[in-house]
Amino acid sequence: MLTLINTNRMQPPIAPVGLEYVASAAKATGLEVDILDLCLADDPIKALRDYFAACAPRLVGLSFRNIDDCFWPSAQWFVPDLAETVRIIRTMTEAPIVIGGIGFSIFAKRIVEYTGADFGVLGDGEVAIVSLYNELQGAGRLDCVKGLIYSVEGGIVANPPAWPMLPSLPPRRNLFDNITYFRKGGQIGFETKRGCNRLCIYCADPLGKGTLLRLRAPAEVADEVEALLSQGIDVLHTCDAEFNIPHQHAMAVCQEFIGRGLGERVRWYAYLSVVPFDSDLAAAMRKAGCVGINFTTDAACPDMLKTYRQPYTKEAIASAVRLCRANCMAAMTDLLLGGPGETPETLSETLAFMKQVGPDCVGCGVGVRVYPETEMARIVEAEGDPAGNPSIRRRYNGHVDFFQPTFYISRHLGPHPARLVKDLIAGDRRFFEPMEELPSGPSGHADSKDHNYNDNTELVAAIAAGARGAYWHILIGAYAQIRHPTARPPRRA
Repeated sequence: MLTLINTNRMQPPIAPVGLEYVASAAKATGLEVDILDLCLADDPIKALRDYFAACAPRLVGLSFRNIDDCFWPSAQWFVPDLAETVRIIRTMTEAPIVIGGIGFSIFAKRIVEYTGADFGVLGDGEVAIVSLYNELQGAGRLDCVKGLIYSVEGGIVANPPAWPMLPSLPPRRNLFDNITYFRKGGQIGFETKRGCNRLCIYCADPLGKGTLLRLRAPAEVADEVEALLSQGIDVLHTCDAEFNIPHQHAMAVCQEFIGRGLGERVRWYAYLSVVPFDSDLAAAMRKAGCVGINFTTDAACPDMLKTYRQPYTKEAIASAVRLCRANCMAAMTDLLLGGPGETPETLSETLAFMKQVGPDCVGCGVGVRVYPETEMARIVEAEGDPAGNPSIRRRYNGHVDFFQPTFYISRHLGPHPARLVKDLIAGDRRFFEPMEELPSGPSGHADSKDHNYNDNTELVAAIAAGARGAYWHILIGAYAQIRHPTARPPRRA
């Protein structure tokens, strides 16, 4: 028997779509699969104890979605919790433990070392987990399991990543309690493809998903949406890096939805690059049921767009927002402030432009999370000793280690960059304000109306009150209620 465990405990709860794909694929091969969902457990340790007291699996798989909350200054790191989960499971079963998931794949070797797990899977788990299970019951040829990370005498071995060219994912979505996740989490995710071929200097998606675009068949995606609709789930969010890359595949998915009449029965949100996004795609997305888009905008200052390697102009941002307006879709422009070369002048230019363009909301994340093997990491290294770099922010001691939450905020923004951004926002209710830097240790949200979704009490409360949708769309309504109690509440499903 294969036991798969969801370890993600972030709130609001996010349905473990990747783990459900893996579980469904394993079951389709004839394996006996058990699922233990710690996210919905009132007492995770008791849930583990009760389960292993009654069951004796041959392999235990742990899904690890988030390395940290990717948010300065809270900078909460989740790897120690994962290591503790591994330690606890060790006391309850002799079965080998394998870890997978997008968070794991970014730091695969380091996490296997840190947690003491027997194995890890870098990349897609649908085929790899079955292959590992079969090898452990048979010849034990670990070198033939794509994506496998494992220890040998003298170090860690990493097989080639498990990134199959044509991912075929079981579309039924009936192995997890998606209804409860929808009620408590406000949305359910789905994928239309995997991989990311963009050149952004900071992003970890190419590390965890590969740089080749691996496209799902549009009919398979539509089958999955119909399966979720049959369960009463009608608000969804894409889990793609950027839905509109490539443009023709996004159009094909929309046409499949339109042909089945899904646009009249489902509301969905998507992450998009600013380009390519034209009137044809905007109209197709709206007709297919899309109601909101989160654009990866990063900046509106040409110098900062060049730094981040973004292939669009500020005029393209304005065009994208106009197309959303024309097609009755909400628009968020998600900024990444404080990167290399950011100054008060570049900040002012970006924020002033966003006020002029007028999206429904603007994310103002201050601080670039630095991941190894990215251009951002190389920039930091080129600036000299990171420990003495005034642009590096972290909440741990010792040498600078990108495995732990490490952020870059341009030293030119001074000692209080969040305060500078808030002054430039000047109370504009469309903007998510950055949190002020905290003196030490993880903390809550203080008085800031930010868009850190981890343990966000306003977000949890709004969902409990009936709000459904992308978290940014829910929060902008919730914060409007806080600031202006007579404002219209967030839309309900």
